[in-house]
Amino acid sequence: MFQLLYIINCCKFARYFKSMKIIHRIGFISLIVLLMCSCQGYEKLLKSNDYKKKYREAMRYYKKGDYTRASTLFDQCAPVMRGTNQADTVYFYQALSYFKQSDYILSGHYFRAFSTTYGGSPFAEESAYMGTYCYYLTSPRPELDQTNTVQALQAIQLFLIRYPESSRADECRNYIDELRNKLVEKSYISAKLYFDLDDYKASIVALNNSLIQYPESKYREEILFMLVKSSYLYAEGSIKSKQKDRYQQAVDEYYTFAAEFPQSKYTKDAKHFYDESVRVLGEDIVEKEEN
Repeated sequence: MFQLLYIINCCKFARYFKSMKIIHRIGFISLIVLLMCSCQGYEKLLKSNDYKKKYREAMRYYKKGDYTRASTLFDQCAPVMRGTNQADTVYFYQALSYFKQSDYILSGHYFRAFSTTYGGSPFAEESAYMGTYCYYLTSPRPELDQTNTVQALQAIQLFLIRYPESSRADECRNYIDELRNKLVEKSYISAKLYFDLDDYKASIVALNNSLIQYPESKYREEILFMLVKSSYLYAEGSIKSKQKDRYQQAVDEYYTFAAEFPQSKYTKDAKHFYDESVRVLGEDIVEKEEN
């Protein structure tokens, strides 16, 4: 079957080639020959021990935008040229070649290694920035694990300490704000998950931890309301002997919420949970207020 398809395709190509004008046939053949020679020359270069030529060709491929071939040649040159005058250029463009291929993990590794090894190089600051930028690019959306986001924040802050006058400083501060907001959102999403699953005990712990970690959270109003509701529903589902303390906690959460957000869109619902908690507590709540 495959042989038949191959024959059919060859016949189709033969008819197409035959229909081409003579000048187009010559151009097509020339292109094929050029590509074959190019591939043979590149393969031969890979097996060569002429690392000066490999370096020149790597730079040529990089400038042409052939980053795959450039990175392969830079990989071969890097260990051989360590300690030479070209070493920092080789390592820097090696990292850049992988960056241009959108391999931010490997590229970031090379950039960060470069900035620690060649601190006196003209490429040092740019390499340090690119290493932090690669961390930034690998930071995932808020729903996922934020290890890379934390690493990116630490790397960017370190970059600003090392290069406070950098032309990239404002750009880096914007990245910091963006990454911090992502961590705030991750914290909120994680805490809200327990709330949505009706695990109110875990919800109370997670929501409080979120506020402790990020007191200026843009979700603060909603989190405080969820604490009121979680505390009330947790009390409602508790055994009789523990209900009063837990309803009292709901009342306390309401006081905190109402003091901070008296005109909140959640006020009506929060007041309902407060009133129900007060009704259950009866005189106990009165005594506490009087004390």
